[in-house]
Amino acid sequence: MEFGERNACLLEELIMKRIKVLVAKPGLDGHDRGAKVICRALRDAGMEVVYSGLEQTPEQIVNAAIQEDADVIGLSILSGAHRAILPTVTKLLSEKGITDVLVIVGGIIPTDDHLFLKQHGIAAIFGPGTPLKNAVEYIRENVSKDRVH
Repeated sequence: MEFGERNACLLEELIMKRIKVLVAKPGLDGHDRGAKVICRALRDAGMEVVYSGLEQTPEQIVNAAIQEDADVIGLSILSGAHRAILPTVTKLLSEKGITDVLVIVGGIIPTDDHLFLKQHGIAAIFGPGTPLKNAVEYIRENVSKDRVH
């Protein structure tokens, strides 16, 4: 195998193993600066990132995750509706038989609600001030290895 062919194979292998993250803003939350910052950090860390935009319903988020074949769903929520919206997302995933997608959340989530959300399928919660590298490392360590493209 020549040098060029070997490099092409290595590049193809790297592309195929990229983690794909869908970042979404559920509900009527109109503030997306943090979501855009995390999108850039994940992209810079070599992940493929799809940002679905503002005011997404749980159904839209789940459908986008299916369409994009996302390994991770990253939800950014600041509206205070996390107890209603986030369990709906994980319930819809479960109803569609999707059990291997890592669901994480960032935003303003009171500590008292962390256990509730984890009991409803949220794998990790990243609050304001969390170093971006913590989210990157968490995803790399916890995404299902069988899902990585």
